[in-house]
Parts: sequence; C-alpha cells; structure tokens
Amino acid sequence: MSWGLPTPNLWLLVTLWGFWALGCSNATNDVNDSVPMADAGALPDTMADGPPPPELDTVEYRGTIAPIPKLTRAQITHSIQDLFGDDVVVSGLADPDRSVSGFVTIGSGISTISPRGVESLEAMAYSVAEQVFAEPRRERSVACDAMENECVTETLNRYGRLLWRRPLTEGESARLLQIHSAASERLSSTYAGLEFALAYLLQSPNFVFRKELGQDGLYTSWDLASRLSFLLWDTSPDETLLGAAAAGDLTTDEGLRLSIERLLDDPRARRGFLRFFSQWFGLDELDQLNKDPIVFPSLSADLGKKARQETLLNLEALIFDDDGDFRDFLTTQRTFIDRKLAALYGVRAPLREGFGETILPERSGRAGFLGQASFLIGNSHPVSTSATLRGKFVRERLLCQIVPPPPADVDTSIPEPSGRVQTLRDRVAEHLQNESCRGCHSLTDPIGLAFEQFDGLAVYRMTDNDAEIDPSGELDGEPFADAVSLSHLIRDHRNFSRCVTLHLHRFVTGAMENQEQSEMINVVTERFEAQGFRIKELLVEVLESRIFRAVTPTEEVAQ
Repeated sequence: MSWGLPTPNLWLLVTLWGFWALGCSNATNDVNDSVPMADAGALPDTMADGPPPPELDTVEYRGTIAPIPKLTRAQITHSIQDLFGDDVVVSGLADPDRSVSGFVTIGSGISTISPRGVESLEAMAYSVAEQVFAEPRRERSVACDAMENECVTETLNRYGRLLWRRPLTEGESARLLQIHSAASERLSSTYAGLEFALAYLLQSPNFVFRKELGQDGLYTSWDLASRLSFLLWDTSPDETLLGAAAAGDLTTDEGLRLSIERLLDDPRARRGFLRFFSQWFGLDELDQLNKDPIVFPSLSADLGKKARQETLLNLEALIFDDDGDFRDFLTTQRTFIDRKLAALYGVRAPLREGFGETILPERSGRAGFLGQASFLIGNSHPVSTSATLRGKFVRERLLCQIVPPPPADVDTSIPEPSGRVQTLRDRVAEHLQNESCRGCHSLTDPIGLAFEQFDGLAVYRMTDNDAEIDPSGELDGEPFADAVSLSHLIRDHRNFSRCVTLHLHRFVTGAMENQEQSEMINVVTERFEAQGFRIKELLVEVLESRIFRAVTPTEEVAQ
C-alpha cells in the first residue's frame, strides 16, 4: 500500500543490492576452496591416552572473509515477529533461500536479490507496517503519545536500532523523520507516517543484508551481536544483546561468554541452532517429499514434516536436555514419534495425540538417525529405495568423504528385477560389472544396501520381490551385519567426529573452509573428542575462539 506517495526507484534498489552482494560473492569465492576429505589425515583415533589437546587460542587461524549474508525468509519473519508479535503475518517474499554445499548459511553469503524479490519485499514491508500500526495493536507498538515529536523520534530510532542491528546515524534518523513528516502531512495521520517510516526500515539493505565487516582483523562488538543472534536464535539481536554491544562487552572474553550462555539458555536457541542439523542432514527437503502414491498407498501429505520433527526432537533432547555424547544420535533406541510414525515403524504409539518419547524394540531393526524415516525416505527414489543415495549420504554427510560424480556418458540405471536378479543387491552386483560405474558405486552401494530392509517409505521388511534381503557388508574394511551394526561402525569411525566439526565450522563461518584452516579444525576435533563428544560444549568453544571472532579484512583481499 503506497497511498500515492513516491517510492524509491526499483532499479536503483536492485543495482544497490546486487552490487553490494556481488562484491561479497567475489571475495568469498577467491579464497574459500573446499578441502578434500577422502581421509581424515593425521587425526588420532582417540585422545583418551594421549596428551590433552591444545587450547584453541594457541592455534594460528586466519578468519574467513566477511560474506555479508542476505537474511533468509525465516530470519526476516523471526526478526519481525520477535519485535512486533507472533500474530504479525509475514508473507509473499519471492526469492527462495540459496543453499551451497547443503548450507543456507553459506548460500546466503553469496546471494543477491532479484527485481521480483525487491517488489515482493516492498509489498511485505508495507503489509507489516500496516498491521503494526493498525488499531488496536498501535497501542502496543508505540509506548508513548504518537502525537508528540519526541515520541515519534524515540519510536523510530528504537525500531531502526533493532531492525538494522546498530544505532542509526544522525543522517539516517533525519531521513526517517522526513519520511514520517511527509506521509503524516499528506495523509493527515501520524500513524500513517509511522507506517511509511517502518516500511522504509524493512526495505533497506541495512535490514535485508548483514553488513558485518569487522575492523583490524576482528569482528566489532556490533558485528558479534548480529552474528551471535542469527547463529543461535535465527533472528535479530534483542535489546539486551545490543546493550552489550554498545558497552563493548562482546569484544571481551568474559562478556562474550556471558552472552553466549544467555542465548543458549533461551528457548529460541533450540529453534536457531537446530537449523545447523536441518541444513547438514537436508531435513528441509522433506517438505517437498516426492513419492508415488500408487507404489506407496499409505503415503500421507504430512509424512515428510513428521519425519523431520522426529529427528529434530531427538537432537533437541540429546543436546539441550541431556547434554549427551553426540555419537549416541546414531545408535540410540530412544526416539520421539506420533501415531502415524508409530504405525510406520510397527510399534505402539507413546501418546494418543502429538509426539512422545519411546524406546524402539530390537525387532524394529532400527537404531538412531539412520533408522529414522527422515534419512530413509529422504534418500530414496519416488518409487523405490536407493542404495546409492543412502550410501552417498553416509560417505559425504557423516564421514566427509568425496564421492566423485559419474561420467557424463555413462548409463546410471540399475537393471530391473527379473528371475535372475530379484533383490537390489543382485541388481547392483550386475550393474557393477560395468567398469565405468564400479569406481563410484563401490563406495556407496555396499553401505546403502545395509538399509534395504527398509523400503522407500521406511517400512521394515525382510524380503524384496519374494527374495530374502541380505543387509550385510563392510565399511572401510570393517564388516557389519545390518543397518544397526553399520550405525555403530559409523559412530566409532575415525572420520565422524572431524566431519561434525568440519560442518560446524562451515555453519558458524558461513563459508567453505580453506587449507590454512585445517589445523584449527583438527584441534577442534581433538577437543570435541576429549570432552566427551558434547555438541553444546563444542559450540561454546568455537564461538569463543577466533573461528567466530576473526575476519580477513577486505583490503587484504583486494591486494
């Protein structure tokens, strides 16, 4: 809604946003090359009998280049609703979030905004502003007499500080008041003026992009407030965190530690930090679950969302409630399911309504994450299972090993079932007779076949096409009997703990690692192992270290 008032030139905004984000994209691509992870290198198998690992601050570490991330749709929504109320509707944003190497935190750092995205952002901004200052909400939105100039100035400066995550300059404050004055005069309403001023704040690059550039090789206190809040809460900083930034507390060890502890104790930390696992494990892709209803007649429209919720509830309990050994995520018999998932798993539902805790029996054939529907369904084809997708997930996401893509001219299809090749194992064996396929598929398929006792909808079975399924195999020379046995091997695999810290490094920095950062990642891994594989402790150590606080100055990149 514009009421006939002039709006900023659309193409000028597109140019401004595109130029700003493009500079960040080019800088990021210059140095952040992926580190091959086919082997964990010299990382010791265990730290139990060795010397204690070094402190992180004793390790040389060159920070990543400031990526200037664009806020995700969720971050825009959370920032607005945390400030104005959960009942404010935030919708219509056109540009999708971008993922790079599985992480939106990396993709947002090299994202710009399209012309359609600018238009949708403008519509969203005016819609939100209209809701915020409509009766009776306006009484909550303005804590003073809106007819007084001092009240207008105080209100707009407060909203500007919270939405732009820093104090406004004198020029910025004057511009807001100018917009308010012009709209109030033309529309004979001070609340209409506040609407236009708020819409201006919400459309600004200062809100949509996080300009955290640092100073002298370290992020500033204001930068750290924004980085902490979006990382742990997935939203803009609150008044308390901005107050700590204004006092310079976040650039001190003690002040930063206190803020980290406060944010982690807040319920929003569960929402925010669990994004790490959603991106790492590709859980958000379950929203677009693609299954053939003829092959799977019991499929329901909400199965993907329920499967994701099961996994996130397990992670939440393990990390925030138990503060337990993260490796148990792969082997535990405990899970959280509702009636629909209980029917899928062939067990009794713990509650009549909603999700409840239960212990899966051994006969279920399931253990931990790799026995959950989120993994099994998300790594299957629309009409069948996939040993390749499931094995590739284990290699790449859990062990950080490289699986090369197939040659462009190779037929990747597996033979159809027949009298001679009934089970997927038989069909894969025939497929691997092709030398062009053997190199890649020998890395993935023997692992993926461990999960063949779960069909494409994660239902447990003993046969395939009336032939008994053999789920045994070996992982890097270690034999396993079935999916549960394989989960235990992955739990203790020498690559797993480093893969955890590598993915956390990507999530925290918003960039792919470079070779210079490998030593720090190795030391973080050693500390993770020595401290009992506890994710919260790992996270706090990383946030207190130079991994989170250091940045490569842009002038060094230009040289």
